[in-house]
Amino acid sequence: MNESLSPGLTLPQQFMRMCRRNWGRIKVGDSSGAKLTGGDLLTRSLVLRRLLLQEVLAPDESHVGLLLPPSAGGVVANATLGLMGRVTVNLNYTLSEGTLAKCIAQCGIKHVLTSRRFMERVKIDVRAELVYLEDFAAKAKWRDKLVAAAQAKFAPLGMLERRLGLGRVKPDDVLTVIFTSGSTGDPKGVMLTHDNVGSNIQSIREAVKLSSDDTVICVMPFFHSYGYTATLWTVLALDPRGVYHFNPLDAHQVGKLCREWDVTVFLGTPTFLRAYMKRCEAADFAKLQVVFAAAEKTPRELFDAFEKKYGVRPLEAYGCTELSPLATANIPASRSPHGDTSGVREGSVGRPIPGVSVKVVHPETWKELSSGEPGMLLVQGRNVMKGYLNHPDATAKVIRDGWYVTGDIAKIDADGFVTITGRESRFSKIGGEMAPHILIEEAIQKILGGDEEHQLAVVTAIPDARKGERLVVLHMPTSKSPDEIRQGMSAVGLPNLWVPAIDSFLEVDHIPILGSGKLDLKGMREIAVERMGRSPTRAAHEVSES
Repeated sequence: MNESLSPGLTLPQQFMRMCRRNWGRIKVGDSSGAKLTGGDLLTRSLVLRRLLLQEVLAPDESHVGLLLPPSAGGVVANATLGLMGRVTVNLNYTLSEGTLAKCIAQCGIKHVLTSRRFMERVKIDVRAELVYLEDFAAKAKWRDKLVAAAQAKFAPLGMLERRLGLGRVKPDDVLTVIFTSGSTGDPKGVMLTHDNVGSNIQSIREAVKLSSDDTVICVMPFFHSYGYTATLWTVLALDPRGVYHFNPLDAHQVGKLCREWDVTVFLGTPTFLRAYMKRCEAADFAKLQVVFAAAEKTPRELFDAFEKKYGVRPLEAYGCTELSPLATANIPASRSPHGDTSGVREGSVGRPIPGVSVKVVHPETWKELSSGEPGMLLVQGRNVMKGYLNHPDATAKVIRDGWYVTGDIAKIDADGFVTITGRESRFSKIGGEMAPHILIEEAIQKILGGDEEHQLAVVTAIPDARKGERLVVLHMPTSKSPDEIRQGMSAVGLPNLWVPAIDSFLEVDHIPILGSGKLDLKGMREIAVERMGRSPTRAAHEVSES
């Protein structure tokens, strides 16, 4: 069985068809021991839909929040809201309470679906009415269960869709709002439509040749677009099985699930791979065929070590929340139509997935650049978001003539492989010349003796009246003096312009990191401004931005 998405159907409609095809087959499981067939998924979703409409949600309540980890319950809750035509907002439970409150207010959320057990674990104050899913078990009457079971099993799909109101849901309607990580400012709500997510799922299926023979290990949180599309709706709309665990760094449990469920596909990040390398046995990953490491740059040494231990080599892909999220990917030989490595180029993030186009332009003139020239990466396709919620100006800045401006500096080779070389926000213009923060960080990291698992220093910048910007290094405690670090940077050939001043090295007790695992660029800059002093230039800069 290797079903593709049917043209013109929304994801809830695809979900219903998937459930019918897989009625008696286990489709979803999790580390609590839950095992749900396609029939179970549809029946439970219809029961929960009835109860939410009867007791919780008002007819005009368009956006509904969720605070649930990757789990069978989280899958059912998301599927249910899809069947209701509501906009799901999986809230990031790693954010501060103040930032979480801003996200809830932006969406006008009145109710948040969650579980008592999960809320006891995360211990956060939520400024909306909490709806505990455990409480519905006792509220579901025999009539609710009987009607839902009959609809799920016997009702003609067309008639059931009309009864549920799914015929009114259009491909361009918003399916979900996913908030950005907030690495450069307050999180923005990214509106992704049924067509955005659905087209991305279809591209994933075509690129990786997903089928009913596949089982995906699902540990990415649903508030992350990678988790929402690739490990939630890909499982709900297509035939692969999904097995879920709430903690991606719980290597022992992840390894156990992979072994017990014969997992073939892993979609995660380099950070997760490092954790598994230490604690998972080779037998745990014996059936793995496809391993993607995305969301951050993956060192080749990690590829080598993972392949040596588990017999499968991880590959890099690229995307972002605004792209639903996938845009490019390397394709393993085991899934290549030619059965070879022509779809892989290490060091790159692969070629565009089906239905997606990319180009590189000069970041100032916007002229398209030739093959091999680095510049601003632009992406076009059905995967490009509808826009930022309540932020039309911010939307207009990043979508130009249908092309999404990624903010990443990249180059495209003659064969179409994309290599990311930097982030626009991670460059400083000093005296008219561009200074790349990442290259400077890598040099300092080596000088301090750090490894790929422990980042000992990061680079940010603050305004400077004389040169435009001034580089600032935030570093963990070290025996090396700023002068020794500077000498080391010069010794490896970094231009003098890239070497921070001796008074621009600030010791910190931790490197600012977001809950998503990315660097907190905004937090880094705030520390630098506070510690280095607030200059008139900085004040003028803030006024101009506002």
